[in-house]
Amino acid sequence: MAGLYIHIPFCAKRCIYCDFFSNTDMSYKERFLDAVIREMELRKKFLPESTLQTIYLGGGTPSQLSPGDLKQLLNAVYTHFEVSDEAELTLEVNPDDLTENFVEGLTKLPFNRVSMGIQSFQEKDLKFLNRRHTSGQAMEAVTRLQKSGLSNISIDLIYGLPGQTFIEWEENIQQALSLDVPHISAYHLMYEEGTVLYQLKEKGMIRHIEEEQSLKAFNHLINRLTDAGFIHYEISNFAKPGFISRHNSSYWQSIPYLGLGPSAHSYNGRQRDWNVASLSSYLEGIEKGVPQTEGEILDTVTAYNDAIITGLRTMWGVNLSRIAALYGEKLAGYCRKEAQPFLNNKLLTLQKDTLTLTREGLFISDTIMSGLLYVP
Repeated sequence: MAGLYIHIPFCAKRCIYCDFFSNTDMSYKERFLDAVIREMELRKKFLPESTLQTIYLGGGTPSQLSPGDLKQLLNAVYTHFEVSDEAELTLEVNPDDLTENFVEGLTKLPFNRVSMGIQSFQEKDLKFLNRRHTSGQAMEAVTRLQKSGLSNISIDLIYGLPGQTFIEWEENIQQALSLDVPHISAYHLMYEEGTVLYQLKEKGMIRHIEEEQSLKAFNHLINRLTDAGFIHYEISNFAKPGFISRHNSSYWQSIPYLGLGPSAHSYNGRQRDWNVASLSSYLEGIEKGVPQTEGEILDTVTAYNDAIITGLRTMWGVNLSRIAALYGEKLAGYCRKEAQPFLNNKLLTLQKDTLTLTREGLFISDTIMSGLLYVP
């Protein structure tokens, strides 16, 4: 069992908050496609011998590629890997890319899940974030996909924007629910160093939202989506029954995956690798047959800490018996001891030997995770 991630680095323009690696020069497209296919050949043995259960094309903006480009990539995937007949295949898209012709081409490909970056249904928010689409285009894109038969749709929303009111956030949630999509991801706006957003904050041109407002928005989101039948299965992710993202869940459950493309990460249970975050360097390395990667062999403590950080994010939590089996009784005992104050304060719960965050714990999840990490 394994996953495959392909990072498509191209964007028509950059959003002010995004710190993912991207490039706006589409003249590299053909070289990139050739390089990714070559990387499949060079690096497929990184994974243990197993069948791909999930394939995810992220970015960047994968919908900047044409259906023909996507077909070329998928043909290569099926050539170089064994893919399960029941594999989940996800494509990230921008709403304004989903023209009638694009969607028609998409229906001829094996994608069975679409993840759409909407972020907000408020025009002022979209303009501020430097998004390419309008609210109307977003709603039209969802409807177009649904009519085509591609109904397994996830949409992204962002809350905590400067000046965003509680009423505006509720309107975003209501609009998302009205679209009848089975998966919603909602992220708090982050001021990542190096982004335009961060520079605006540092210059005093914008102010981040108060923590109390952020907590109120997050709490309201959980209540509204839970009441609508969504499962809150990861801090930022909600799904109707049967629509939990299998690919993203594999990251949080330590299932091996191979990442292709510039800046992509890989994990096979023993080591973690990451490709160079430069399109030119990536291309040059692959074309010479020497991928430009860095990596680390995971020691027991690092693997334990990873398991804490990823497991506590989810509704499946951290099973202490599994911790003991994988990393030893010493670390399992340490985890039990450090978890006790959080259990006493009802920030964690322990059921069937599994630690999970309570509703109150969700709001300070970073603090709790840090408290359970082992620092030699």
